[in-house]
Amino acid sequence: MTRSFAPSSEPSLKHRAHHLLVPFFAIAALVLAGCAWQGPNTDSFKAYLAQQSKSLPRSEKKAIKRFLADESLTPEQQNVVQHQLGRYSVAKYGDEAMATLEQWVAIPTYRQDGVPQHENPEFKKMAAAIQAKAEAFGLAFRNIDDRVYEITLPGATDELIGVHAHADVVPVNPANWVLDNGTKLDPFKVTKIGNKMYGRGTEDDKNGIVVTLYGMRVILEENLPLQRTFKLLVDTTEETSGGAIAYYFERNPTPEYNLAMDGGYPVVIAEKGYGVVMTEFPVRSGRGLGLEFVGLTGGLASNQIPKVATALVNSPDLDNSAAMLRGAAQQFVLEHGGNFSIDVTEQNEQLLITVTGVSAHSSDPASGVNPVARLLLFIDLINQRGGAQQNHITAAAHYAAQNWGLNFYAEKLGVDFSHPFMGPLTSAITLVNLNHERLQLAVNLRVPEGKPTAQLKQEIEQKLQDWKRSTRVNFDLDITIAEPMYRNPKGAWVNALLDVASTNLGLPREFAASSGATSVHNLPNGVQFGLSMPGVKYTGHNANEFKTVDQFLLDFQVVTEMLVKVGQLPELN
Repeated sequence: MTRSFAPSSEPSLKHRAHHLLVPFFAIAALVLAGCAWQGPNTDSFKAYLAQQSKSLPRSEKKAIKRFLADESLTPEQQNVVQHQLGRYSVAKYGDEAMATLEQWVAIPTYRQDGVPQHENPEFKKMAAAIQAKAEAFGLAFRNIDDRVYEITLPGATDELIGVHAHADVVPVNPANWVLDNGTKLDPFKVTKIGNKMYGRGTEDDKNGIVVTLYGMRVILEENLPLQRTFKLLVDTTEETSGGAIAYYFERNPTPEYNLAMDGGYPVVIAEKGYGVVMTEFPVRSGRGLGLEFVGLTGGLASNQIPKVATALVNSPDLDNSAAMLRGAAQQFVLEHGGNFSIDVTEQNEQLLITVTGVSAHSSDPASGVNPVARLLLFIDLINQRGGAQQNHITAAAHYAAQNWGLNFYAEKLGVDFSHPFMGPLTSAITLVNLNHERLQLAVNLRVPEGKPTAQLKQEIEQKLQDWKRSTRVNFDLDITIAEPMYRNPKGAWVNALLDVASTNLGLPREFAASSGATSVHNLPNGVQFGLSMPGVKYTGHNANEFKTVDQFLLDFQVVTEMLVKVGQLPELN
């Protein structure tokens, strides 16, 4: 079969992937109107087509008639059949796919301290679960030393397309998994409430594994011819070191084309570079008078803005100190937007300061309310008023307040810039890690094109070292910044992807840029193809992570259609 395409759409200079507004009701309407997944004849794709054709326009009926008669199709007729395959996949396997997602969310595949991912027994459970499904579907499965799980959908040639998803998830704090109405959630059990499926991995990224695996199943079952071979590559270290996928490519061919099912729709051809500014403050005893800050928590990973951050305080007069902190907290909250809370409670003859904000992915800090940054600024406020002893915690708080503040774009440090397609540099204080020797503080950066990364790194280092000398605040500094990614928007294959996504999801036919980096960042012809909608807050990495049922089924439909469409293209370039 053949396929022709409309001219490629150049990225609009004003376009922003995260600013496209897609109302939730529009997604639901698309599911109800175009993805009727209960009731139709699903004995086979041909039986489904025969039934569906009765209610289709004449031109589409003709396409289905020719397909059922094994006659050649025009490109437009081929589009009709490929689209119907996506709908059929959901009609036949929508419920089963959701049940599989529930089973896999129940496996807690996050990093355990001191245990390599490939030795973690939870990952071995995950590997066995994926292998059982793949082999039951008739798909070849390989476990590459417990690092990457490979599932192959064969085509007529050795030309490879890599489809990338990941089995690891970010850590959770179960105490934060509470809905506004007080409902407590188990992060590793899918809880369905209305249209939402809550659970760690429902959005990032076990849903991507499920819909791709089931899409492959449908194509294999229906014996549909493909020009090229797909390999679903399930990474186990995407959220941490990324070492597993590198290990795989040292021992296996690198696909010529690569798709990440771990980003945004419609087709993301540009990703910002991932950066971390890590400072370490040596632990030292408090000097001077006032409260003594002795504990600090905030965040579990550098790519995650948490919901809660806390500080522990010693004081010889807990009652008066608590009253002073509560008064200062009330004023601080009012002066900084009123969209977060600061609570001061007594705990084991100490005071506990708890800042509660709104968790978010660090690639989109504006979508959350960062409690780590707010706690540090509050500590610095108390310190500047002369109410705290000087130690490593007050030093880190002063560093954060003076150099980063609550701004998302590194304007306070003076290194802000923006790219017309990829958007601005963003920054977020994401992680505090305190032990008996040092306090680590991480600032996560997402860097667009527009300034050489070496230059940006030098600017940040120079400004922070200058501040260090002028204030005499002692810290060690380490800065890492990866290069941003930008792909050619004129290839046949990326335009085929764009056709599938824009048509099925009701999105403008425009390529997008992303602040989040994926595993295809440094791979040949790597782009993102879903699975999150632009304009809808991404819940991966958040407490109360969820995927809607409607969107999951749409993803399943879109991915199945994409696999057969791209697999049947005469040429990809």
